Amino acid sequence: MTKPSPRVRRADPAAPVLTTRALNRATLDRQLLLKRAPLSAKAAVEHLVGLQAQNVKPPYYALAARLDGFAPEHLSRLMADRETVRIVTLRSTIHTHTADDCLTLRPWVQAARTRELTHFRKGLAGVDLDRLATLARERVETEPRTMAQLREELRVEWPDADPGSLAVAARCLLPLVQVTPRGLWGRSGQVALTTAEHWLGRPVAPALAPDTAVRRYLRAFGPASVKDMQTWSGLTCLRDVFDGLRPELVTFRDEHGVELFDLPDAPRPDPDTPAPPRFLPEFDNLLLSHADRSRVIPPHLKGRSRQGNQAYPTLLVDGFLAGLWRLADDTLTIEPFGTLGARQRGEIVEEGERMLAATTGSPSGGIRFGTVATA
Repeated sequence: MTKPSPRVRRADPAAPVLTTRALNRATLDRQLLLKRAPLSAKAAVEHLVGLQAQNVKPPYYALAARLDGFAPEHLSRLMADRETVRIVTLRSTIHTHTADDCLTLRPWVQAARTRELTHFRKGLAGVDLDRLATLARERVETEPRTMAQLREELRVEWPDADPGSLAVAARCLLPLVQVTPRGLWGRSGQVALTTAEHWLGRPVAPALAPDTAVRRYLRAFGPASVKDMQTWSGLTCLRDVFDGLRPELVTFRDEHGVELFDLPDAPRPDPDTPAPPRFLPEFDNLLLSHADRSRVIPPHLKGRSRQGNQAYPTLLVDGFLAGLWRLADDTLTIEPFGTLGARQRGEIVEEGERMLAATTGSPSGGIRFGTVATA
C-alpha cells in the first residue's frame, strides 16, 4: 500500500473515511460520467472548468462521454462563435474554456506561467521581457501568428537569443488563444495565435478568486486534498486558501489518512452505484487532476494509459481504467487490460455504438475487440 508523502497533512483521525470506491463514484458523478447530463456543451465546459485539449478531437470525445444528445457541431459552433477558446492555462497545457473562464482563469494561473520562464533563462539572456510582451502583442493583434512566425519576428529584435525561447516567452507572458479554424470539428488548420482580449473583444477580467477556484474544483473533482488541487492547477501554496474555507467545507480522510475537503452539498453517491462503461479521450482531465489517481487508475495499471509524453484514449469499466481504444476508418478497436465477462462486453459494445453515433454519425461503423493491451 502506498504511503502518503510526509508533506501531506494527515486528516483528523475522527474524520469519516472515504474508500477508493467511494471517491471513484463521487468523482464520476461530478465529472458527469455516472449518467449523461442534460446540459448544453457550454454549460458542461464551464462546470468541468475546461477540457484538456492538446489535440483537436479530445474535447469532443470528452463531451460525447458526458452529455445526453451531444453532437460535435455543438462545441464546434461555440468555437466558431468565440464562446469557447483554446488557450494554455492549467498545468501549462492547452484547454478548451468558455470565454468567461478564459479571461479569469488565465490571470489566476499567470504566476505559474511566468515561473516557466526560469527554464528558458539561458535562451533569454539580455532580453527585456516587458518589451518582448509588447512587441509580441503588437504582432499577433495585427494578424494572428504561428509560433514559427512569432519566433522569427522576435528574433529580428534579439538576434543573439534562442528563437524558440523567445516564442515560448511570448506564450507565457500573454494570454494567447488559438484562432479558428483550429479546434473546429472536421476542419484543419495550423495553430495561429492572437491575444484573448483581441479575439474576444473585451479585456482580461480580474483573476479568479482563490476561494472561488477551490469551490469550483471541488464541485467538479472533489472530494480532494490540497495536493490534488495543486496537481490539477499547476499552482502551489494553496493550503492557506483551504484552511480559510474550513468553516464552510466538510473534511474526510482517505484510506491512507490523507485529509480530503469537500462542499457540504456536493454529491457523494453510494459506492455500489453502477458506473457504465465510458470511452474517454487521451489526456482526459479525469485521469490527470489528482495527485493520487488511484480513485480512477488501479495501482497495478499505473502508467498503462500512456507512454512517455504520449497518452492514449482510455476505457472505463465499473468506473476504473480497464483498457485502451482507438478509432480508425470508423472502426472502433477496444483493447482491454484483462478478461471481460459477456455482460461487460455487451455494455461496452452498446456504449461504443453510442459514441460512434455521436462522433461519426454511424453507430454501425464497426466495433472489434483487439489483443489485450500489455505493458
